[in-house]
Amino acid sequence: MRLIIGIPRQPCFHNGCVLTIGNFDGVHLGHKAVVQKLAERGKQLSLPAVVMIFEPQPLEFFLGDNAPPRLARLREKVDQLRKLPVDDLIIVRFNKQLADYEPAAFVDQILVKSLNIKHLVIGDDFRFGKARQGDFTLLKEKAENWGFEVEDTGSLLVDGERVSSTLIRQALGRDDLIAAKNLLGYDYSICGRVIHGDKRGRMIGYPTANVRMLRKTAPVNGVFAVTVTGVGESEIAGVANVGVRPTVDGGNKMILEVYLFNFDHDIYGRKITVHFKKKIRPERRFQSVEELRTQIINDVADAKSVFAAPIIVDNG
Repeated sequence: MRLIIGIPRQPCFHNGCVLTIGNFDGVHLGHKAVVQKLAERGKQLSLPAVVMIFEPQPLEFFLGDNAPPRLARLREKVDQLRKLPVDDLIIVRFNKQLADYEPAAFVDQILVKSLNIKHLVIGDDFRFGKARQGDFTLLKEKAENWGFEVEDTGSLLVDGERVSSTLIRQALGRDDLIAAKNLLGYDYSICGRVIHGDKRGRMIGYPTANVRMLRKTAPVNGVFAVTVTGVGESEIAGVANVGVRPTVDGGNKMILEVYLFNFDHDIYGRKITVHFKKKIRPERRFQSVEELRTQIINDVADAKSVFAAPIIVDNG
């Protein structure tokens, strides 16, 4: 998959392309269905399948810190999209200039003249351009004028509900990791590099891997049974805390720290992925470090019991 940063100043798809546009937050099952349809059209037309995303996401630009917590950082989106049949990923900086683009000009200048679009796969609820005035009807009109095709992606339903990033955030917000997994197609996860912390976990007998969180908020909070990939050939079980460590720091900086079971290796600087399996408890403040240590012992036991539980297979 080729990465293209920004709108190309010169046409880079001389024979044209098939395109879809969106946030792709979480790259969930609905997104994967869109990409699959995109790839099919690309194969039929012998054209590259191209995905356009925005950074920051539009709501983050307009709402700032009040925007909903994103499911995935840009790096995580790219990693997930690499697994799909995407030929080119265009990452466009969302700023005031783009927000103020007249919808017709967005189609004329960007989709047609810069990208040489031949086929557009988009949701019928897609809005774009200044004040979100651009819609599916405008795209259809422009398609007739410029000679490209516009296709409605339709909606992917799971248990009767339309799969969306909002629905996944709601599931995570009520700690329903199974529902989130059913919508994502994989366990909700956070990836990042292991950095040096204050070593307090080591001092109380539970050394943790501190994962750099390049985000102010996360859709999950509390203590979880997790597995970690990126430190060996197989997943390693552990217990993780996502939050602000009120007992230790009393601040509001988001942290992710993981205690791995039966693991004692130097992994500083390693990029790891933390897969959330089950919530154990909410984050809370303790009166002393000793009280915290006692709770960690209980958390570790609870997490180990999650992985020790038998797997029940329903054969109907």
